[in-house]
Order: sequence, then C-alpha cells, then structure tokens
Amino acid sequence: MDKKPGSDGTLTVARNKKANHDYAIEDCYEAGIALTGTEVKSLREGRASLAEAFVNIDRRGEIWLEGANIPEYLNGTWNNHAPKRKRKLLLHAVQIAKLSRQIEAKGYTIVPLRIYFKGSYAKVEIALARGKKEYDKRQALREEQDKREALRAMRYKNMQSR
Repeated sequence: MDKKPGSDGTLTVARNKKANHDYAIEDCYEAGIALTGTEVKSLREGRASLAEAFVNIDRRGEIWLEGANIPEYLNGTWNNHAPKRKRKLLLHAVQIAKLSRQIEAKGYTIVPLRIYFKGSYAKVEIALARGKKEYDKRQALREEQDKREALRAMRYKNMQSR
C-alpha cells in the first residue's frame, strides 16, 4: 500500500499486476464499491488482493466484483465480513449499459486494475480489456527488455564519457 497519497490525491491499496500482462486495456472506469465497516478498516490497513478478481454484470444490470480477497479485520468481532464475498460496484446506469454491450463482443472482459481511496471513499478502477494471445505477451516482454537494455547502454555510454 502506498503510504502517501499520489499526485491525484489517491491512496492505492491493491493492484492487479497481471492485468496489464494478460490483457490489452482499452477503457478505464472509476467505480465506487459497497463495503461493510470491517472491510473498510481492513483496506485502510492495506490488506487486499485482486489476483483472482473479476467483474460480472448480472441480468438486473448490476455490476459485481467477485473473487477479490479483503481479509477479515484483525480486531473485528462476530460481525466480521467474509473475505471473498461478492461486492457491488457503483456505476451510472449508462456506463453499465455501455459496458454490457461491449463485453458481448468476442474476446472482451472487464477486469479490476486497482483498489484505492479517493478522499474517504473506496474506489475500484475497472477496465474494458481484450485478452492477449501468447505471442502478444512474448512480444510485450521483448519490447520491455529491449527498452531496458537501451537505457542501460546509454547509461554506460554516459559514464564512459565522463
């Protein structure tokens, strides 16, 4: 968890690091999340994981975050929450309708990218994404590695010229 708020005033709690590797991100949305008291306290301690999380839209037009792990609050009592329960996401009806139309297209899905606090509100950044093929993943890794090697070579060249 970032201890200090970022430049935009947000405090990131959890990131989905595999999302950028496994998916090509197209559109991002900021959604509110309906939480219980102990879930908020657990998030404030920086305890959450989006490793197996996904977003689902049900028949009634409600959008849900499933598989996100927010561990039980350590100082909670008998009314603690279930760590992997479904959590309702709060978006405008127009945005939900647009997302549901777009995920009907082949290969599109909605993935959660991060959970963060914006002011005192817990938010989830979700994205419309298309699954990458294996060769796309290899190509992205190769590009990152080439970029790293170029930076390393430039740094080495600059040290030699001094």
